Amino acid sequence: MATIDEDLAQLERDIRQLKIEYDQFFGGGRKRPPTEIEWRIELLVKRHGDRGGDMKSGQRFKFNSLTQSYAKYRDMFRKRTKDKEEGKIVRHYGAAARAVEAERAHHHPEPHPPEISVSAGSASAHSIAGNSAFRMTCSQPEAESDKVGQLYQALVQAKQQAGEDTGKLSRATFDEFVRKKTKALQTQQNCRDVEYVVETIDGQVKLKALVKS
Repeated sequence: MATIDEDLAQLERDIRQLKIEYDQFFGGGRKRPPTEIEWRIELLVKRHGDRGGDMKSGQRFKFNSLTQSYAKYRDMFRKRTKDKEEGKIVRHYGAAARAVEAERAHHHPEPHPPEISVSAGSASAHSIAGNSAFRMTCSQPEAESDKVGQLYQALVQAKQQAGEDTGKLSRATFDEFVRKKTKALQTQQNCRDVEYVVETIDGQVKLKALVKS
């Protein structure tokens, strides 16, 4: 039988994966919601909710944090699933933004990768003062699926919080984009590691690729 720490680690991975798979479902990359992984999370939450007295204080704190995150995501997923079933697509666009989107779709029918700003300098010189940013460094994205998944999740969440449309994003397309971008920078800049940063500037979410010297 798994230990409490092992179950908590599994719960954390499952919640992260659930978020990714629901994003794929809402984005059209999956035909059905990820009910199996949600069922597994519910079992773990119930098991350790009933065994709370067996946990140490640190384990209890982590469990509570994870269950709070899951509850928040679950409520959001239920609402978005209901909207999807009723055919309600909520887009936080003004008239100008809709016009730009329509024009872009007309000239570029294929989905676009996230906006990338590339710097060839040292990543340490690009700290973002006063801004909460998500950072991830990788050298072999094809072998670092968890890292790329966290980056994708951070990008989607940032866009949702900024009111940007995430319907065109998909995990598979994003994985391929990061793989190609990393390899291109490694070849062009003769480097090993590339740091990706998700940040929001003036209400607009940007994904930066920084070459690490």
